Amino acid sequence: MDFEDRDSSPKSGSVRCGLVDVLLRSGDATEDFGLDQEACMDEEADLPSDLVWLQDLSEESDSDGDLARGADNSKRRSYAETARMFKLRRNLDQLDTFHRQKEHDVQTAREKLKLCRQNIKSWLEQRENLEWEIEQLKAKDNSSVAVFRLRAQHALLCQRLQNEEELHGQIHAEVRQQELELNEVEVELGRVSLLRQEVQEEEQLFQVLKAQKAVTRLQQERKASQNQQRKMKLLRAKQAAKLEEGEETECQRKTEEARASQKKAAKYLKQTIKRLHQQAAEKEQQNREFIERRMQAVESLKSNIAANQESLRVRQNRAKKEAQKKEQQERQLQVALEAQGINSIRHMHQKKQLEETKRKQQEFEESQKSKRAGIVAKILQEEQLLKSRKRNQSQPPKPPTNDKFSSLRTGRDMLLSYLDPNPPSLSEETATPLVREFSDISRSSSTCSDSEHLEKTEETVQKCVALENFADSVAEPEFTGLWEQEDKKASTKDMTSAKVDVKKGEPVKASRKLNMASKKILGKELKGPPFTSKPEVVLFKDFEVGKCYKKKIVLTNISYGVSQCRFVRVSAQLKDFISVSFEPPGSLCTGMSCEVQACFQPLINEDLDGEFQFATPLGPFSVPIRCATKKCSPEVDCQFVDFGSHVVGQTISRTITLKNRGALAAFFSLDTSTHVRPESSRVQMTCQASANTGPETYSEKTTSSDQQSSDSSDSQQVQPKQANRSKELQQMEPESCAEAVSEARLSSDVDAQTNQTFLDSCDITLGDVREGELGPFQNIKLEILFTPTIPGETRRDFYIRFSDANTKPIPIQVRGLAVSIPVWVVQPSVDLKICMFDCLYQHSVLIQSRANTALKVTFEVCPEMRKHMEILPKNGFVQAQSTFNAQLKFLPRQSLSKDAENFFDSDTGVLEVPMTVQVAGQVQPAHFTVQAIVTSLDLQFDQSELDFGCCSIYHVVRSRVFLTNMSLLPQDFGFVAVPEFIEVQPNDGFGTLLPQETLEIELMFSPKKAKEYNFQLRCKSEFNRDFLLSCRGVGVRPPLVLSHSLVQFRPTAVGDASTARLYLTNQSKEPTARLTKDVTTVDGPRLFCFTLPKDSEISITPSAGRLLPGERCLVQVTFRPGLLEHEIKEEALRQLRHGELICRKEPELNALAEQEMERAIPAEGNKGKRPSGNAKNSKVSEDPNTDNLTKSPDPVDVMPGPELYKKARASLLRSFTRRYREYTVSCFVSDGDPAEGDRQVQPAWSPINTLYLKLECPAEQPPLLVTSNSDTDILDFHQVLVGHKVIKRFTVQNISKETLDLRSSLLDIHGPFSLLNAMRGLSPGETHTLILAFSPTSEKKCCEILEVKTRKMVLEITLQGEGVLPVVTSSPTGDLDFGYVLEKDSVSQQVQLANSSVVPVVYRVLLASQSVSSPQHGDDRIALLLDGYRGSQIHPAVGTQNHSGLSVFSVTPVEGSIAPGQTQDISISFQPDHPSLCYSDKLTIELMNKSKVCVMNLKGAASSHNMYLCGGDPLTVPIESLLPSLITPHPQLTEAEEKPSIPVLVTLQASCKAGVIGPAVRELQVGCIRSPHTSKKSGEFYWDNVATLQQQGFQLEPVKGSVEAGHRRPVAITWTPQSGHKPFEVVQVCAPLTVKGDEISIYKVTLVAFVSSTAD
Repeated sequence: MDFEDRDSSPKSGSVRCGLVDVLLRSGDATEDFGLDQEACMDEEADLPSDLVWLQDLSEESDSDGDLARGADNSKRRSYAETARMFKLRRNLDQLDTFHRQKEHDVQTAREKLKLCRQNIKSWLEQRENLEWEIEQLKAKDNSSVAVFRLRAQHALLCQRLQNEEELHGQIHAEVRQQELELNEVEVELGRVSLLRQEVQEEEQLFQVLKAQKAVTRLQQERKASQNQQRKMKLLRAKQAAKLEEGEETECQRKTEEARASQKKAAKYLKQTIKRLHQQAAEKEQQNREFIERRMQAVESLKSNIAANQESLRVRQNRAKKEAQKKEQQERQLQVALEAQGINSIRHMHQKKQLEETKRKQQEFEESQKSKRAGIVAKILQEEQLLKSRKRNQSQPPKPPTNDKFSSLRTGRDMLLSYLDPNPPSLSEETATPLVREFSDISRSSSTCSDSEHLEKTEETVQKCVALENFADSVAEPEFTGLWEQEDKKASTKDMTSAKVDVKKGEPVKASRKLNMASKKILGKELKGPPFTSKPEVVLFKDFEVGKCYKKKIVLTNISYGVSQCRFVRVSAQLKDFISVSFEPPGSLCTGMSCEVQACFQPLINEDLDGEFQFATPLGPFSVPIRCATKKCSPEVDCQFVDFGSHVVGQTISRTITLKNRGALAAFFSLDTSTHVRPESSRVQMTCQASANTGPETYSEKTTSSDQQSSDSSDSQQVQPKQANRSKELQQMEPESCAEAVSEARLSSDVDAQTNQTFLDSCDITLGDVREGELGPFQNIKLEILFTPTIPGETRRDFYIRFSDANTKPIPIQVRGLAVSIPVWVVQPSVDLKICMFDCLYQHSVLIQSRANTALKVTFEVCPEMRKHMEILPKNGFVQAQSTFNAQLKFLPRQSLSKDAENFFDSDTGVLEVPMTVQVAGQVQPAHFTVQAIVTSLDLQFDQSELDFGCCSIYHVVRSRVFLTNMSLLPQDFGFVAVPEFIEVQPNDGFGTLLPQETLEIELMFSPKKAKEYNFQLRCKSEFNRDFLLSCRGVGVRPPLVLSHSLVQFRPTAVGDASTARLYLTNQSKEPTARLTKDVTTVDGPRLFCFTLPKDSEISITPSAGRLLPGERCLVQVTFRPGLLEHEIKEEALRQLRHGELICRKEPELNALAEQEMERAIPAEGNKGKRPSGNAKNSKVSEDPNTDNLTKSPDPVDVMPGPELYKKARASLLRSFTRRYREYTVSCFVSDGDPAEGDRQVQPAWSPINTLYLKLECPAEQPPLLVTSNSDTDILDFHQVLVGHKVIKRFTVQNISKETLDLRSSLLDIHGPFSLLNAMRGLSPGETHTLILAFSPTSEKKCCEILEVKTRKMVLEITLQGEGVLPVVTSSPTGDLDFGYVLEKDSVSQQVQLANSSVVPVVYRVLLASQSVSSPQHGDDRIALLLDGYRGSQIHPAVGTQNHSGLSVFSVTPVEGSIAPGQTQDISISFQPDHPSLCYSDKLTIELMNKSKVCVMNLKGAASSHNMYLCGGDPLTVPIESLLPSLITPHPQLTEAEEKPSIPVLVTLQASCKAGVIGPAVRELQVGCIRSPHTSKKSGEFYWDNVATLQQQGFQLEPVKGSVEAGHRRPVAITWTPQSGHKPFEVVQVCAPLTVKGDEISIYKVTLVAFVSSTAD
C-alpha cells in the first residue's frame, strides 16, 4: 500500500498543479475584464450555476429606483464586477486549500523519512552486534550450527537493510518533490497577494453597498406599511360612522316592535296558562286511575301465583309417586328376567324404544290425518272457485296450446286420488298414471335398454301434452298477464326442445333440471338461470323421522332487467315430506331478492333427492334438494401398535381412541375373526333399524349440522339394500322385532365369550372394554395389553366391527418382541457391506445386559480369520443394566481365499463369519454373524493404444475410449498430468464409476504445433492406482485461420436473431509442411468458400472471397430461427381438416341415433329387415366422402387464407417447444489463385486445408406474441394534426411459462413518438398493453422503431405517422360588448369557427372565470383595491360575477370537433343576476395542441331599470369589494320620501396653448334597454338647473329628449372658461339629470372643470 501511495502522489500533484494553473489563468483573465466590452459579455454568458443568484441581486438593485438615485455613481458596481469578485474569491480559497494540502503532504513525507532513518539506524546496530557475535563464535570454534544461524540472520538483516535504504531513497525523492510543489504553490500565493488585497477591498465595498440597499429597502417598506395602515384606519372610521347611524335607527325600530309584541303576547299568555292547568289536572286524574288498576293487577297476580304453586306441588307429588311405582315395576321385571337368564338391561332398553316408536307413530298418524283434512279442504275450496269462475265466464276462450301449470294440476289430481276414497274422474284417472309413469322413467336404472327408455319417455311426453291440452280447455283464469304469455312462449320452446332431445335419444337426467336457453335482455345475452339461490343446494342432513326442519332460501335476481318469480312445484318424491311457504314478491329489479321458507318433515328413514321448481318470464329454474339420513363414521387414531422389545413376564399396555364422526350411534365389538356371520349382520341391521325408528327427542337446531359436517358427500349416497331393509323393518310388528333382537343378543354374547377365551390365551390381549355402544360424535378409549411368555416376536390382528352394515370393520395390527437372555448382542448380524482388499474397516459391536450385576464377556474369533479380523478389547465387563461397546476391525488381504475357504466364496466374494461372545455365569453364549462382500479395485480400458491421425492446429479431433470398473464398489477416477493439447471429457476427466459400469471417455486432440505427438494418458483411481493409455497423433498448420471454430448461440426466440462475429485470416507466411509426398507450396492469395447446410437457419456474410497473405476478413454468422413454410401449411391443413371432420361428424351421429331408435321399435318382420340395415351400413362405408377423408392433400399445394395462416402460425408459436440444432459449416480453402491466363479454371482444393465451423443453435418459444394490430409489428398513426396527440394501444401476450420483466428502448426525446405507460412484469398468460402516443410538432412524415426487450427476446415495433397543420379561423374578431341588460335577463351573440384543414379539428372554449389556473380573486383585484389602476384604462380580465355562484357568461358548446371544410357556431350568453357595471370575462378558443384561435374580452353591464346613463368618470374600482357588505340596506322609502340620487362625475379639462384657452367637451349617453319583460318601450330624460350651468360656462345639448328601446342618445357637455377665469381654478357644479322609464331615476351629475396646459 505504501508503494502504491507513493506512486500515485506525483500524479495527483501534477493534476493539482494543473488545477492551480487553470485557476490562475482564470484570475489573470479577470484582471483584463474591464478593458474589453465583449469579454464582459462572454463572462456573463459563462457564469457558473452557483453564481446565478448574483444576476437576481443585480436585477433587484437595478429595479430599485430610489436606491439607484441615492447611491453615488462612482460607488455603483456593475454585475460583471461583482461576478469577477466572487470568482476571484473562489479561486483564492481553492488555492489556499491546495496550499494547506501540500503542507500536509510534505509533513507526512518527512515523518515517513524520519521513521525510515530510525529503522536504518536500529538495523545497522543489530548488524554490528551480529557481526561481533559471529567473530566471537569463530574465535571459540565450538558451535558451527550457531554460526550458521547467525549468518542466516545476518544475511536476512542485510537484505532488510538494503530494502529499507531503497525505500529511504524513494521517500527522500518524494519529499523533495513535495517540497518543490509546495514552493511552487507559495510562489503562486506571493504572485496573487496583490490580487487578494484587491478582492478583500472589493468584498468590504460590496458588504457596505449591500447594507445600504437593505436599509433603503427597509425604509421603503416601512413607508408603504404606514400608508397602508393610514388608509385602513380611514376606511374603518367611515364604516364605523355608518354603522353607528344604522344601529341607532335599527334600535329604535326594534324597541317599537318589541313593545307591540309584548302587548300581543300578554293577551295570549293568559289563555295558554289556563289551558296548561287544565291539562295537568287531567293527567293527574289519569295517573291515579292507572296506579289503582296496577295495584289490583298485582294483587290478583299474587293470588294466582299462590294457587299455581299449590297445584304444582300436588302434580310433583303425584309424578313422584308414579315414578316410584314405575321404578318398582321395572325392578321386579329385571329380577324376573335375570331369573330366566335374560339380559334385563337390553330388554328394558328395547321396550323403551318400542314404546317411543308407538308414540311417535300415533303422533305421525294424527298429523297425517290433520294434514289430509286440510288438503281436502283446500282442494274443495279450489274446485268451488273454479266452478264460480266457469259460471262468470260468458264465452269459453280458445284452449291454448300449452299450459305451464298443468303439471301442478296433475300432481293435485294424483294427490286427490290417494286421499279421496271415491273413484276419480276421467281426467284424474289419466293424470295419475302419467305422473307415476314419468317419475318411473326419470328414476329408471341403467340396466334397462336405451331403446325402451326412449319409447317410454316419448309416449309419456305425448300423453302429457294431450292431458295438458284437455286441462287447458276445461278451466282458464279470468285474465292473463303479459308475463304469463311470455312464460307460455318459453314453455312451448322448452317442450319442443324436450321432444327433440327425446328423438335424439339422450337420456333424461335424474336431477331433471330444466335447461335454460340464453336470452337477450337490453342487448345483453343472459346465460344460465335468471335467479340464484342461497344456499345453492338445500341440504337436510342427519334428519330424524317425525321431526320438522326448516330452511330459508334467498332467491336473487341476476338478470339484466326486472323479473318476477313464482313457485311451481316440488319434486314428486319429496311432495309428501316438504312444504314450501312462498309469497310472490312481484317485480324484482336486478340485485333484489326474495325469501322462500321450506319445511321438511321426514316420514321415512332414507336419503331423498329432488328440487324446487320456479317459473320466471325468462324461463324456469330449479333449486336442488338433498335429504340425508344419519350415518355412522367411526375411526381410530392408530391402527398399528408396536410394543417394542420386552422381557418375558412384563405387562405393557397401550391405549387407542375410537371416535365416531357421524350422527348415528352403533354397537361395536373387538374380535380376531375376519368374516362376519349372517346372524351378526342380522342383529346389526335390527339395531340400526331400532336406532333409526326410535331416536330420542331432538331440537330443531339440528338443521345447523349440515353446515358443520364435513362428510356431506357420504350422506348423498343411498344404498338400495339398506333402504329395502329399513322398509321391511318398519313393516315388521313390534313383538317380532323384539324377539329377533333378544335372540341376536344371546347369540352375540356366546360368540363374544368364545372370542374372549381365545384372546386371553395369547400374549397380546384386550382390556376390559371389548364391546359397547358408540354414540354420535363420541370417543371411547380401548386398552391393549402385552404379556410375553415365550421369547420371540408376537403379532396379532384385531378387528373392530360395528352393528351398522354400511360401516366396514377397522383392522388394528399389534406387534411385540419378547427377549429371554440377560446379555445379548443388540445387532446379531453385522453387515459390513462391500469391502475391498487391503483396506481397513471398523464396526462397533454393542452388548446389552439386563442382569443386576456386572458380568465378564470374552470375544472369540475363529482361527481362520485371525489374520484378517479382530475385536478390541478381547475381554471386558458389562455393567448392570448397561451396555458394552467393542470395536470390530476387518482388514481383508489377498490370501483370504486360501485362509478362510469355509467362510469365503471366491466366485461371488461373499464372506460370512460366525462370532461368539462368552458370558461368565451364562451357559448359552451370545452369537452374532459378520457378513461382507470383498471385491478388487481394477479399472480397465477397452484398447491399449489410440491413434488420432492428422489434425489441424486450429481444430480438434475427437476420439472415444471405454473405461470399465471391475470392482463391486463405485470408484472415483481422474486423468492427471494431462498434456495441454489433450482435453478429457466428461467433467474434465474426473468422475465416479459405479460397480461393473462402463463409461465412455471422450479424448479431444488439439495440437499446438505442426509435428508428431506420442504420449501416454494416466488415469488414477481414488486408491492411488495408475492405469496408462498410449496415444499418438500428427499436427498440421492450414493456410487460413478462423478466430473461433465453435460458436454457441444463446437460446434465441423464434422471430429474433443472434449474430456472432468471426475473423478469417491468411497467415501463410512460410511454406506449409505437407505430410504427404507433395511439394511445399509458395505463399500467395487464397480463395475460401463457406457451404451452408440445406434448409438451415444460418446466414454467413461474406460466404466466399479471396485473402492475400496477412489479410484478415470479418465474417458475420447470423442465426435467425423461424417457422418453416411447410410447417405452417401443415398446421393450417390440420385445423381445416379438424373443422371439416366436426361438420361431417354431426349428421353421421344423428343418422346413427335414428338407426338405433328404429332397431329398438318392436315390429314384425325385423329378421327380414336386418340385411337391408347391413346393406345400408355397407353403403355408408363405401361412400366416396369417407375416401376423401382418408386422402391427405400435399401441404405444399395448400394455399391457406390470411386468417387461417395467422391462426396456424399463432398456434405453432404457442405450442413451440425448445429446439436444438447443430450445424457444421465447411470452409473450403484453395491451394492458390487460378492461372492468370484462364480465370475460368477452378483452383485446386485440398481437404487438409479445409476449415470447419461448428454452430450450436438452440431455438426456443418466443415469450412475447403480438395479439393486436392484426398480429403485425407495424403501428401506423396515419395523419395527425400538429400539436395534437393520438394514442394507440399495442398488446403483447406472455405465452411462456415464466414471469417476464419487460424493458423498452429509448425513443427520441425530441421526436413525436412517446411511450406513455411503464413496462411491468408479465405473469404467464397475461397481456400488457403499450400505450403509444404520436404528437407531431411539424408537418412531415415520421418513422421510429421501439424495441421491447426481455431476457430472451427483443421485439421490434415500427412506429410511423404523418403530421398535418390545422387551419381554423373565427368571425367576428375583437372584443364582444353586450351593453346594458336588465338584471336576470339574457342576451346572446354568435361566434363562428371555420375549419380549412384536411383532418377533423377538436376545439374547446375556455372562460377565465372558470379556469383553475387563473383564480377570480387574483393579484389584479388586490392591485385594484390598493389603488394600482388609478388613472389607467386597464381593467381585470374577470370582473363582477353573479351572487348565485353561476358564471355570468356561458358558452354553448364548450368543446367539440369540426369536420374538414365545415363550420361551427358558438353561442355566448350574458345573464346577470344583480345590477353592476363591471361584468367582464375573457373568452379563449384553443385547439387540442394548445394553439389559440382567438382571445376575446367579454363586457357587459346590468341595470335594475330600463333607463340608464353611462359615460362619466369611474368613482369606484372596476370590481366589487371582496369584503361582505357592512352597511345595512336602506329601509323602504314611502311615497312622500324621495329616492336617493345616483352620483356621476364628469371632469372637463380645457387646453391652454400659447395663451389661448380652448373649450372642453365631454359626452354622456342616455340609453333605453329593450326587453320583453318591461311594459315601457321608450324613455325620457331632462336636465334641471340649466341656468346655473350656463352661468359657469357649461352648455348642454340636448337639454331634454326621448330614447327608443334598444338605442342610446348622446348628450354633449361643453365648458368654455369665462373671461377673467383664473388659472389653476377649479369650477365645480352639480346638475341633476332625471330619466323616466319603468321608474324615475335621478342622476346627480357633478361637473368639474379646470384649465390644464398638458390637455390635448
